[in-house]
Amino acid sequence: MIEDILLAQRGALVGWVPVCLAIGIGTYFALPSEPGFLLSAYLVLAALGCAVLARVIRIAYAPIVLGLLLVLAGIGLAKYRTNDVAAPVLNFRYYGPIEGRVVNIDRSASDAVRLTLDQVVLSRMSPERRPARVRVSVHGDQVIETFKPGEVLVMTGHLSPPSGPAEPGGFDFQRHAWFLQLGAVGYTRTPVLRMAAPERPTWAMRIFAARMALSTAVQEAMPGRTGAFAAAIMTGDRSAMDQQTLQNLRAANLAHLLAISGLHMGLLTGFVFAVIRYGLALFPPVALRFPTKKLAAICALIVGAFYLALSGGNVATERAFIMVAVMFVAVLLDRRALTLRAVAIAAIIVLVWQPEALTGPGFQMSFAATTALVAVFAALRRFDLHRLPKWTRPVVSVALSSFIAGLATAPIAAAHFNQVAHYGLVANLLSVPLMGVLVMPAAVLAICLAPLGLWQIGLWLMEWGLRWILFVAANVAGQPGALGHVVAPNATVLPILALGLLWIILWQGRTRLLGLAPVCCAFVLWSLTERPILLVADNGALLGVAGPQGRALSKPSGSGFVAGIWLENDGGPVAQEVAASRPGLVREGRKVSVSLNGWDIVQTSGKTALAALSGCDGADILITNQTDDVPRPCMVFDVLRLRQTGALALDVLSNGDLQITTAHSIAGARPWNSAQGPVSPPIIISHVQKERAADATLLSQNNTDQ
Repeated sequence: MIEDILLAQRGALVGWVPVCLAIGIGTYFALPSEPGFLLSAYLVLAALGCAVLARVIRIAYAPIVLGLLLVLAGIGLAKYRTNDVAAPVLNFRYYGPIEGRVVNIDRSASDAVRLTLDQVVLSRMSPERRPARVRVSVHGDQVIETFKPGEVLVMTGHLSPPSGPAEPGGFDFQRHAWFLQLGAVGYTRTPVLRMAAPERPTWAMRIFAARMALSTAVQEAMPGRTGAFAAAIMTGDRSAMDQQTLQNLRAANLAHLLAISGLHMGLLTGFVFAVIRYGLALFPPVALRFPTKKLAAICALIVGAFYLALSGGNVATERAFIMVAVMFVAVLLDRRALTLRAVAIAAIIVLVWQPEALTGPGFQMSFAATTALVAVFAALRRFDLHRLPKWTRPVVSVALSSFIAGLATAPIAAAHFNQVAHYGLVANLLSVPLMGVLVMPAAVLAICLAPLGLWQIGLWLMEWGLRWILFVAANVAGQPGALGHVVAPNATVLPILALGLLWIILWQGRTRLLGLAPVCCAFVLWSLTERPILLVADNGALLGVAGPQGRALSKPSGSGFVAGIWLENDGGPVAQEVAASRPGLVREGRKVSVSLNGWDIVQTSGKTALAALSGCDGADILITNQTDDVPRPCMVFDVLRLRQTGALALDVLSNGDLQITTAHSIAGARPWNSAQGPVSPPIIISHVQKERAADATLLSQNNTDQ
């Protein structure tokens, strides 16, 4: 019986290859410590054992062993990639001169110009200790057009190591920065000086310069928000996008139109493929003698590669190009282009090339949408849709595609961004068709007419389409209840949900319905998610305690980025000053105190407040954003200790004990956070220890009085 079920899977096993690789990659990133030589040797021996076993056991069971081999291969790929991108990371706070070559220009969340520099030179630092890249936000009156790709700049600024998660188990920017070879981040408030213009630019620098020049030209020809939108979808340069426009697009679930991803690459290459194929069909001698379909596929591939280079070659665009490249190669090989096999091959290429992409929402959402669309439309082939009126078929296709893609990506978007766009389907139905039939073709027309000086024709058509999309985004986002918020799920929810849905799609036979069990389990786990009672920022400057009205924050301003993440993960984002006005914390000047079921925590800000403290002021835990060398009768988390532990989460257990979970204990001891030292398990303080400590303190006071 089992053998029959396993044998029935033959012919559909290629879809499980990226799944097994992803399980291995996910396992690697979830490990509490970096695999050493001994563990790596065991993994190699296990892989060899699986390879031998697969050749001697029954053929029905061989795929299971090969699946285990692929899981081990996924761990190995992630380990190799981690070592391959290794670069120095700053391990202290630096202030002084910063010199480097401009390799990227964008804007930060605070709308400041942000420069990414390589060939970094820092004062009194040897070359082997310098970060490979740094990212500096430029504050002041300097405009983005001041900076040119490839030029060498010098400034005086602050740099610090990439920060860890804002809370235990949260997004790990340290890991993200590691794979970008970003060794430090910071800011400058001084004028940025140009040391040297680009000399003998590489091809990468030339493409970067061309990209920024095109972005500037588009914005000059099409000023305002539409020009910024046009520059973003043509070149990937979002530096001119204002925050309000971005918020409207996100609230209407149209932010995917801004990122150069599968939709843009598919629309562009599909348009080029259709124009060339049907254009050649107009000439019978050519159409009868040459394979016009394959010629069109080759031209579309070339255009896609050019678009990839021009848009900056970010991860999402590279992934999109791989997917369309697999599709057009299938056309060249006379295979069906849109199949689960093609999606699987694209996923394999991405995971082998960049294993870290698995952890990002871009990879998850793009492959979730593509897999769902291919699977559903393959199932719909059984139904005869020709009975529908001809004019309704495109409408039904667009509506169905938007619904399926939105449904497939909604849990992933909610898990990563803690929000659900309730009117996203309506907004996509009103915008996506126009993107395909007007905006992207007009962009191609503008580029084709540019050498003749007539690109304004294409930009004019493009502007009308983009104005409509921005109009839809603003009106949908302005509707009451347009945006809902959800609690951030446990780290196990998305993997369980993904495995359940993939089982339903990839498994053959009636037993595919077993995939409903993990899907239901994932949503139950999500609904049971409990947020920490008290959160502490890794600089000791901010507290957040959960209460009946939501999380109360210790101050109305400062540490705004961390405060925003906490409130979003709670599923209730509000302004920081609103959260600071909630009850739950007792504020006395620069001292804040809170009581958690009998456990007292005190937090101080500044040297004066810390110096004025007598002992621990009766608290069990003292938190401060200063260095504290004074012996105290309580557990102290000063700024030095917090740099080692990262952010804290405090919870009272059912038996009354206090559990302190550190961000470092969840992230583990990995190369990207090696400066934080070894990992210690969560700290549990029992109420018995608390009583003994109180008795010891009382005895000490009595002895002093005598």
